[in-house]
Amino acid sequence: MDPVERALSDLRKGRIILVYDDDDREGETDMVIASEFVKPEHIRALRKDGGGLICTTLPPWAWKKLGIPYLAEIIEMAEEKYPWLKGMRANDLAYDERSAFGLTINHRKTFTGITDKDRALTVSRLGELIKEIENTDENEAKEKFGKEFRSPGHIHLLNARDGLLDTRFGHTELTTALSLMAELSGSATICEMMADDGNALSKEDARRYAEEHGYVFIEGKEIIEAWKNGKSNGIRRV
Repeated sequence: MDPVERALSDLRKGRIILVYDDDDREGETDMVIASEFVKPEHIRALRKDGGGLICTTLPPWAWKKLGIPYLAEIIEMAEEKYPWLKGMRANDLAYDERSAFGLTINHRKTFTGITDKDRALTVSRLGELIKEIENTDENEAKEKFGKEFRSPGHIHLLNARDGLLDTRFGHTELTTALSLMAELSGSATICEMMADDGNALSKEDARRYAEEHGYVFIEGKEIIEAWKNGKSNGIRRV
């Protein structure tokens, strides 16, 4: 089976896949699962076998309808009261022009928000909510979001760029695009894979891990090629 097709199939089945971005970008492999299917055992696998930061992506139409700003925008607005924040601007990223980070959230039915069960509830309900608000107006969507979630929290949201893989090639866009191509919510939960030497896990070791655990390993260039060769047809509001 084509690697992209296998990845889409596994996402639809609620399975973890591995996505490597590019040698000339971060050079990192993320463990990825469709957000609406996340369970406590998935969070446990991401934190133990991934070891990086567990984040959840939002497709452009969803974060706009929910009114979720980029964290960089929040910091810029706070500069008037805290002028020293100007020196904190992340305008010197070696691999990108801007971070995708948005808000951090917990579901209101969580306790601390950090346990596997708590984070799984936050992520899975967010994935479900994205599907529920697709045909609602902005005010209703924001009201639903505020009733179910609080901020700050322990799940980091990532706002995917407009146009997705037509404009940016980070893990946020790669995995959001995969979720949309799989006809899911468009939200993916991701975690970078770290090595025991303190660095990111190498592509070779990540590929070996995938083979040992029966996971799909796919590179960003394969996803981008599939996106540009027609698999994005019919996908709305990217």
